Amino acid sequence: MFDTMTLTKAGGALCGTLLVFLLGNWAAETLYSMEGGHGDHAEQAYVIDTGADDDQGEEVVEEGPSFEEVLAEADVAKGAKVFSKCKACHKIEEGANATGPSLYGVVGRTVGSIDGFGYSGSLVAVADVWSPDHLNDFLTNPKGFAPGTKMSFAGLKKITDRANLVAYLDSLDD
Repeated sequence: MFDTMTLTKAGGALCGTLLVFLLGNWAAETLYSMEGGHGDHAEQAYVIDTGADDDQGEEVVEEGPSFEEVLAEADVAKGAKVFSKCKACHKIEEGANATGPSLYGVVGRTVGSIDGFGYSGSLVAVADVWSPDHLNDFLTNPKGFAPGTKMSFAGLKKITDRANLVAYLDSLDD
């Protein structure tokens, strides 16, 4: 049943298949290479003077408006839209806790003061009162502001979003 010709064909098919995979791997590495294609010792063809050497290591950081200035011009309606990112875990009704505590009256409230909600200890240790500045810092990077917090939210990167949200939360208990 198995003669020499059958074994030769099977061996040739196996070698041909391996050759196709080898060539496919080589082609894929060539096409999708992350290297510059110029070897390890490639030199830049020309230099563009950016003036970076002129400032002698002094880095100029442009400061934007302060949080207080942005908060003074905050839009409560836009803050309500930003709150849509929070409503999966937080309620705005007084005393209605969810995964997170109720945010009704949070601006000016003592940190960790909602009865029946288990706060993480690190959150209570970083601030006494949820002032607008503390809320801004927390909303920028919750894990950076209070390492070990249970809140898994990544944070709001735009200062206007944070200011609008704080203004909205502050307007709830008026």
